[in-house]
Amino acid sequence: MSLHASVVDALNDWRPSDPAQDTVRLAVLAFVLARPDACQRACVPGHVTASALVLDHTGTHALLTLHPRLGRWVQLGGHCEDDDPDIASAALREAREESGIDGLTIGATPAAVHVHALTCSLGVPTHHLDVQFVARAPKDASITISDESVDLRWWPVDHLPPGSDYGLTQLVQTSVE
Repeated sequence: MSLHASVVDALNDWRPSDPAQDTVRLAVLAFVLARPDACQRACVPGHVTASALVLDHTGTHALLTLHPRLGRWVQLGGHCEDDDPDIASAALREAREESGIDGLTIGATPAAVHVHALTCSLGVPTHHLDVQFVARAPKDASITISDESVDLRWWPVDHLPPGSDYGLTQLVQTSVE
């Protein structure tokens, strides 16, 4: 199965309980079905990205990165790569690369989908169609700040950083319910 096909399957199979999320799911699915290149960052109108909200083993803390371009705390994630076997694997790869945590596990079903405007590494304004998952860290997980982050920190899920955007708070609420 291709990465593109896995995105189609994930979005077809997932049924969010929130009607607004279902609307976003259907819009992203329509875009992906219309664009064979939807998972490639060169797709200028927008492209699929993969992210993971990493929770500690108790589910009470979320690992967030201080994103250098955005200047705010967000979940771990980024662009899909050609060799990612599926969208959940892309999210897991990104979480491992950005956290340094060995032994992360990830759910097979998306937790949320978020669309946001961003000028990414190609220097062209675009949209990220972010398929978001929940990952769990093992007990006593050790974190390492990557080159893609200004800082990396565990935050209580009921006390996210000041200025957290709606997409992050929605993802956290969905993930800890």
